[in-house]
Amino acid sequence: MDPVLHILTGYTSVGKTRLSLDWAKQNQAEIISCDSLLFYRHMDIGTAKPSRGEMAEVTHHMIDVTNVSEQYSINEYVRQVKDVAADIYSRGKQVLVVGGSGFYLNAFFAPVVDGLSLEPAVQRRIEHQFENQPLSDSVAVLRTLNPHGLGDLDVANPRRVLKAWLRCLASGKTLEQLKQEFGARAGAFDQFEKRLIVLSRAREELEERVRIRVDAMLSAGLVEEVRQLLSLGIERNPSAAGAIGYRETIAFLRGDLPESKLAENITRNTRKLLKKQRTWFKKFLPHGAVYDISSLEKLPGLWHRLPKSKSTP
Repeated sequence: MDPVLHILTGYTSVGKTRLSLDWAKQNQAEIISCDSLLFYRHMDIGTAKPSRGEMAEVTHHMIDVTNVSEQYSINEYVRQVKDVAADIYSRGKQVLVVGGSGFYLNAFFAPVVDGLSLEPAVQRRIEHQFENQPLSDSVAVLRTLNPHGLGDLDVANPRRVLKAWLRCLASGKTLEQLKQEFGARAGAFDQFEKRLIVLSRAREELEERVRIRVDAMLSAGLVEEVRQLLSLGIERNPSAAGAIGYRETIAFLRGDLPESKLAENITRNTRKLLKKQRTWFKKFLPHGAVYDISSLEKLPGLWHRLPKSKSTP
């Protein structure tokens, strides 16, 4: 029998933490976090990180694994999670993956990295050229490397243009060739059976929970947490510094946002995130796995079994 990954995801503020703790205790499971901000030490209040008490109830993994000044890669995440999951099963426990970060969540269903890389000196040269010329010039260079077109690449997105340029140079192949080869790759967790639950709530209820959470975070000391994180180098890590709750608080501390607008801006941007999550869950996750948390008291018996596939369900 294949080992099983139980995967619990859902919208921001939906209530994943309490339900995951209850299920893990009832089923001799350990939790692997799939939240891209919980990796960073000292990002506690603004991420609604499980408390020390909650983590004492159930063993958690992939929380506080790196410094906030150091960007954590999907490659490293996949490598570490494979080792962690194998260790949990070797001790006769079950694995419960919990979190809502789409890119990291997708790693459990499909390949997400190809391992391509350039010599550091060559990559620095390309990045310097990219940063010192108009985006249109970089797109023009990319077109010369892809004479048959750029497919569905978002050429208005600088980060994606640069990544595509680096991948083409590292491989000597076109984006279309790379896409075909990538689609044929095995996923890092193909050997596991996946059982999924996506937690939801009514839109109005979720938005009210967001408002309450933002107020609670500010009352708990979010501003002081971010002040400390600035001293620890959070601005050297764009993923952390740009996260909702942190970027607005940084703007406030830098004098670019009045305190009277801080809660409002965090709440508004979190609601925008909810909208993006609705789109992502609808596009990539099966409808049959979605459950309204307000109608749930426990999880057993509800897990949606996913068919084996090399592509996202």
